[in-house]
Amino acid sequence: MSHQLSDLLLTPAEMAAVDTAAAASGIDSFGLMERAGAAVAAAALRLHPGALRFVVLCGPGNNGGDAYVAARHLQEGGAPMALFHLGDPSRLKGDAARAKAGCALRGEPLHLYSPKSGDVVIDGLFGAGLSREVPADARTVIERIAEAGLPVLAIDLPSGLDGRTGRVLGAAFRASNTITFMTRKPGHLLMPGRELCGELEVFDIGIPARIIRAEASGVIAENRPDAWKGVLPTEQLETHKYKRGHLVVFSGEADKTGAARMSAISGLKAGAGLVTIAAPHAAIAANAAHLTAVMLHAIDDAADLEDWLTDKRLQTFVLGPGFGIGARARAFVSALAERRLVLDADGISSFKDDPQQLFELFGGEPRLVLTPHEGEFSRLFPDIGGDDALGKVDKALAAARRANAAIVYKGADTVIAAPDGRALINTNAPAWLATAGSGDVLAGIIGGLLAQGLPVFEAAAAGVWLHGEAAHRAGKGLTAEDLAAHVLPL
Repeated sequence: MSHQLSDLLLTPAEMAAVDTAAAASGIDSFGLMERAGAAVAAAALRLHPGALRFVVLCGPGNNGGDAYVAARHLQEGGAPMALFHLGDPSRLKGDAARAKAGCALRGEPLHLYSPKSGDVVIDGLFGAGLSREVPADARTVIERIAEAGLPVLAIDLPSGLDGRTGRVLGAAFRASNTITFMTRKPGHLLMPGRELCGELEVFDIGIPARIIRAEASGVIAENRPDAWKGVLPTEQLETHKYKRGHLVVFSGEADKTGAARMSAISGLKAGAGLVTIAAPHAAIAANAAHLTAVMLHAIDDAADLEDWLTDKRLQTFVLGPGFGIGARARAFVSALAERRLVLDADGISSFKDDPQQLFELFGGEPRLVLTPHEGEFSRLFPDIGGDDALGKVDKALAAARRANAAIVYKGADTVIAAPDGRALINTNAPAWLATAGSGDVLAGIIGGLLAQGLPVFEAAAAGVWLHGEAAHRAGKGLTAEDLAAHVLPL
């Protein structure tokens, strides 16, 4: 991981530990709140110079304290103001009580707020620490503000979002801007939190980096090159095609060969030294008509595959794209149990009736990558997928431990998880990546990286990142063929 604080993600629990450790080290905690609130006020004035009124919503904890400081700064600056509070402000404690005492504005109970045209809302109700459903008063006001279409500047995280999972707890603000402090939280990157935050700014309020790093587990981070570039193979001038690895992609029947070709070409573009499509005899002609740099090998059944596997140079495989669901897929996977395998699409669905059969094949050193979307994930891990108490990162981690595999849990906020407890949240994929065949390209890229010797987690994470970068290069309106053409090696 990089040593940049901007790369770190702290869970709300870790951030609370940072605050405690900062206070214990002698840092003035009210000074931190003062800087946070001043930053919010400055952002409000910068972002909304034409506001007719700033409406500050103050919650019952330290997020409310930040809001009281922001309100004081805005009032002292001469901005038109109104303040509303959730709960009884006389029950505030510590720094939040001090912030309230320093704010001369007289507040009113939250439920009395009636949106007016020209209002800009500053949300200081809950922040990232909320872990239960929002109370009815807050929900009503959140809905009222949404109906009025007012801009919202959220302090730390839009109220109603879970800072660990990015999920909505009953109702949540849709902010146009969010200002958070020191580091981002997983809820800023995970959906729907990422969309509800609007533009996100991270403001340094002066907590020393050493304190933050001491409390950061580093278990959850953003998927950036720093997370995996340390394991990339160094380029050698005298490299040999077999040193760059041989990737095998299995083709479907004669009328279902396109997906495998997209995987194979993507693996080649991602840097594999050799790529072979293994196809049924009946599908050889269909594949051959479209291939030049990719080789072909005829494989009809598991016996053919077992014979071919006596060649120990064949170590890395992609199975699933266009392959077909059923016993043949299961037999092929069983034959590949000692090799590195990316299992995608039909390959995953072939084990839906007995996922444990798959997991038992791949014990020991992790060598399996699973790339499920939401539906496939729930088929392989029905209990984990159906557990509403878990967020996407925790689901992916539980699945990775059970399967002893790197899990690529696909979606707008793809999560990559390792059996050892590491997880990365991907953020570089544009919306137009959601197109038919893009998953086939992803499986091939990951296969190409595995063939070059990357460990499964790093190959999966780097593959997801390369996939997003290729989509940006290909541009809006891309097809899967365009996407494959824009894949570049690391």
